[in-house]
Amino acid sequence: MTALNRVPSLMVRAGTASAFAIAAVGGSVVIPGVASDAAAATPATKALQVAASKKGAPYRYGATGPSRFDCSGLTLYSYKKAGKKLPRTAAQQYNKTHHISAGSRKAGDLVFFHSGSSVYHVGIYAGKGKIWHAPKTGDVVRLQKIWTKSVWYGRVS
Repeated sequence: MTALNRVPSLMVRAGTASAFAIAAVGGSVVIPGVASDAAAATPATKALQVAASKKGAPYRYGATGPSRFDCSGLTLYSYKKAGKKLPRTAAQQYNKTHHISAGSRKAGDLVFFHSGSSVYHVGIYAGKGKIWHAPKTGDVVRLQKIWTKSVWYGRVS
C-alpha cells in the first residue's frame, strides 16, 4: 500500500494536516495547485512565483522593483530572482527569448503584446490564458486574462 492510499484512513485518525505530513514522509504527495519539487526548481516557475508574490505592487514607469514595477521591470526582476538575466525593455526581452507558438507556451514563459511589429507590453504566462503583469500608471501588479490575440510568446533560456 502506498502512502497516498493510506491518506484517507490517516485523515480520520490523525487529522488532515498530519495526514499530509505523514504521507509526505512516505513518498511524494500531489496536491492540486501546488507545483512539484521538480517544477518548482525551474527558473520559469521560480520567476512566475516571484511575479505572483508582487501582487498589489504599484506600477511606476521605469521601475524595476522591489516594490514598484513597470511591465518589463517586473519580468526582469522576476527572472533575475530566478537566476536569469534579461534586458531592460519589453522589445529587448522579446529579442532575447526563444520564440515559441501559443500551443507550446508553458507557465513562466513571457507573453509579448504587439501592434504590428512593435512590442509594447510584456507579462509572465500563468496558465489558463492568464498573465502576471504590471499594467499601467494607476494600476498594480495583478493576474489578468490575456485580452487580445496580438501576442507573441518567448521562452527564457
